Amino acid sequence: MSALALSLVADYGVPIVFCVTFLSCLALPVPSSLLMLASGGFAATGDLALSAVLLAAFAGAVMGDNSGYWIARRSKRFGDWLGRNPKRAALRKKGEAYMDKWGGSSVFFSCWLVAPLGPYVNYISGLTRFTWVRFAMWGILGEIVWVGLYVGLGYSFADNIGALSDLLGNISGFVTAALMTFGLGLWLWKVSAKHAKQSN
Repeated sequence: MSALALSLVADYGVPIVFCVTFLSCLALPVPSSLLMLASGGFAATGDLALSAVLLAAFAGAVMGDNSGYWIARRSKRFGDWLGRNPKRAALRKKGEAYMDKWGGSSVFFSCWLVAPLGPYVNYISGLTRFTWVRFAMWGILGEIVWVGLYVGLGYSFADNIGALSDLLGNISGFVTAALMTFGLGLWLWKVSAKHAKQSN
């Protein structure tokens, strides 16, 4: 995969960085983090301008986030599907309450700390009609961290892109898995507590 990313950056330069970061924020399976590391490495060798790489990655990520948000928000079919069933409607209400309370931090951390969940948080934000201004603001802050971190590390460790990619991928995967396990455990605990209360 690292060879593919290096080849893409070498062949297409800055435009591929924009396209891949944009598509990754729509949940398409493209190696965006690896590509940013590779483009940072090319910037370190002088083959690409660092400012152009940063701008392209940032613009692609922000546009991808907002596209996912508005696709979900304007999706009348999915909104109708959620509203037709009382259980789904109740789930949507819970999602709206959660996003109203924790939406900003969820958007921010999903951009970089748990990046695999980022596109889905974008869609959930749109479906629950989370305030777009708050979504955009937190998303921009999160993408600054994500782009700066990956391009910066690629620039600083240009000779070890493959190993660095594996390390960052493992860290991100571990954090994502840990959060999902915690969330599932919390949900199971609440369900069991509810059932215990009803049986008494």
